[in-house]
Amino acid sequence: MADQGTIVHIGGYTAHSDGRAEGILAARRDPATGALTPLGTAAVTPSPSFLVRHPARPVLYAVNELPEGTVSAFRVGPDGALDPLGVRPTGGAEPCHLAVAPDGRHLFVANYGGGSVAVFPLDPDGVPGERSDLVRHEGHGPDPERQDRAHTHMVSPDPGRGPLLAVDLGTDSVYRYDLDADTGRLVPTGPRVRTAAGAGPRHLARHPDGQRAWLVGELDGTVTAYALRDGTLHQRGRVDASGRAGHVQPSEVAVGADGRFLYVGNRGVGTVAVFALAGELSELVAEVDTGGEWPRHFALAGAYLYVADERADMVRILRVDPATGVPSAVGEPVAVPSPTCVLP
Repeated sequence: MADQGTIVHIGGYTAHSDGRAEGILAARRDPATGALTPLGTAAVTPSPSFLVRHPARPVLYAVNELPEGTVSAFRVGPDGALDPLGVRPTGGAEPCHLAVAPDGRHLFVANYGGGSVAVFPLDPDGVPGERSDLVRHEGHGPDPERQDRAHTHMVSPDPGRGPLLAVDLGTDSVYRYDLDADTGRLVPTGPRVRTAAGAGPRHLARHPDGQRAWLVGELDGTVTAYALRDGTLHQRGRVDASGRAGHVQPSEVAVGADGRFLYVGNRGVGTVAVFALAGELSELVAEVDTGGEWPRHFALAGAYLYVADERADMVRILRVDPATGVPSAVGEPVAVPSPTCVLP
């Protein structure tokens, strides 16, 4: 039996989304070497493209990225086994991201195709109830193919008591909501924060100090830095997400645990870019090849960074140098079909 702290779950695209995964894969992680040992498919579920865990209960949640989206809940057992707890419709198409409120009482889901945010109350055991709210965004951006309408791509609850941030690729906006905990409904707080036109904001990373945040533009290949004050984003500047020539389509973004470096996954050029955060603007200090061209997602765990390359059917393991913050590949990639999310 593996300690729960060493279990990794990996989401992916199934045949429902032209992928090759069967559902959610479990793997055992060696904290010393970073190695992953696949344990097999822990749950057969359609296109679980993003995963998250409850902050206090042994419960895992997955979006099912389908034309009629759903969210699935599982109780996590020994060696990463997943026992179904229920499935709920998200009220929108192609849900692609989800997050649990810090107090563990609500689950938020981003419907990409539906351009909306869904809210589900969670009972004391972490089981989702009937949807309590569905907020739809309106508008479009300058890209006629990717921004014809709203496309919510991420939900980011504030670790403290600030508003929920909802990142919308289709409308070049970050929406802010307060949650009425009694009713489970979202209340807009102030006007939306608009990015540069055509940026196509995808994912946002918060600094551990709670005062800074970074937003990657999937469509324009940029990283925008913000000051975060009283739940409001104030733009500080923008830099390119990659120093490489060629197609650059940023995916995941995360801040290291010590707050010194920012990491950005770049599809197309197949890299993880490393930015130093000591100055006013993010400074590119290194860019590391991942061994594939489509790093869809990555996760930091201890001294290691795990990269899910959706098109190369692999998870790449890199060790992060504690002094420089630069990752380097270790061992051979782990074969995983159509991986889209790594959850240590």
